[in-house]
Amino acid sequence: MATATAFDVTAIRADFPILGTTVHGKPLVYLDNAATTQKPRQVLQVLADYYESSNANVHRGVHYLSGRASDLFDLARDRIARFIGAADSKEVVFTRNATEGINLVAQSWGRANVAAGDEVLISAMEHHSNIVPWQLLCAEKGATLRVIPMSDAGELDLEAFERLLGPRTKIVAVTALSNVLGTVNPLADMIQAAHAAGAVVLVDGAQAAYHMPVHVQALDCDFFVLTGHKLYGPTGIGVLYGKAARLEAMPPWQGGGDMISSVTFERSTWNVLPYKFEAGTPNISGAIGLGAAVDYVTSVGMERIQAYEQELLAYGTEALRTVPGLVLVGTAARKASILSFVMDGIHPHDLGTIVDREGVAIRTGHHCAQPVMDRLGIPATARASLAMYNTREEIDALVSALHTARKVFG
Repeated sequence: MATATAFDVTAIRADFPILGTTVHGKPLVYLDNAATTQKPRQVLQVLADYYESSNANVHRGVHYLSGRASDLFDLARDRIARFIGAADSKEVVFTRNATEGINLVAQSWGRANVAAGDEVLISAMEHHSNIVPWQLLCAEKGATLRVIPMSDAGELDLEAFERLLGPRTKIVAVTALSNVLGTVNPLADMIQAAHAAGAVVLVDGAQAAYHMPVHVQALDCDFFVLTGHKLYGPTGIGVLYGKAARLEAMPPWQGGGDMISSVTFERSTWNVLPYKFEAGTPNISGAIGLGAAVDYVTSVGMERIQAYEQELLAYGTEALRTVPGLVLVGTAARKASILSFVMDGIHPHDLGTIVDREGVAIRTGHHCAQPVMDRLGIPATARASLAMYNTREEIDALVSALHTARKVFG
């Protein structure tokens, strides 16, 4: 098993220019990584290099710059396919983000395969982006949305999950890692059970992809989505992985340039995978930047990142428990680097404002997961989310800031 021994967090931090920022006269402590991660110089430089030396549209031009841009774009897809363990790069579809990937599956696969009386199964801990697209589909088709319940600790009820699976279950859409609770779900077992019931499975990997190794073939999921900006890459770029057979059978979701093979006024035919799902000019620089980001985390080592973050999570969990009136939200046995909490007598938004004055960036609110808040009977939480460049000293700074908030509110 990988350990965090000799994990050189100082060297890693040196790759992230923004971490040297001063906020309100204090060194920045950035603990909002579940919302977006910061970008290493290696990604920033690739973006600058593209625009300075290779900027052109892809797959349409015969001139030098177009060929160069196309090569960089296609190489990025290959890198990402390897990073997630896809069988072929044609199974990697570029999207704007994980949300668009889920919507693509709901609207393309869903419209073709879900009918009145069918069921879509999601979990109680899903982000809105893995709830609303299925609500829209169910409303359109007359299908039913079912929800896997969870415990007070933030763990899915797997016995209830198996009871909910049935002949009408068409798709199971579940997060790999809760953005509020930090819960790591037992995907392999859930996917096996869903397939045994005849359902396909979409995994929301937006949070998981930057915390732990991902191998879609080993998981045997039918679809997997991730977003670049949480994976140390640019905003506006994401990935939908789909098994080739699934994608081949799906109709296009959007029409336009590059997704066609031929167009007449009478009919159009579609391009091969993955281009069938990539209408119009793509986010070329974003894809290239995401390719650089996965190269970066691969060079550090996903197993080493995971081990270091687990040590940091354990330290942070114990440190936060020293704050009077603080209650951790999400205490699953299997967790990744998210620490959500509430403090007696202090609204999370007030907490966020006070700790910001101490240079500490956390997230407050419902985190696009209102059903989680409703289930736990709270309006919102404060959330400190960790990444590979965070340190114990930064957690100490958060704890000190929370003690300051405690003094302010008594």
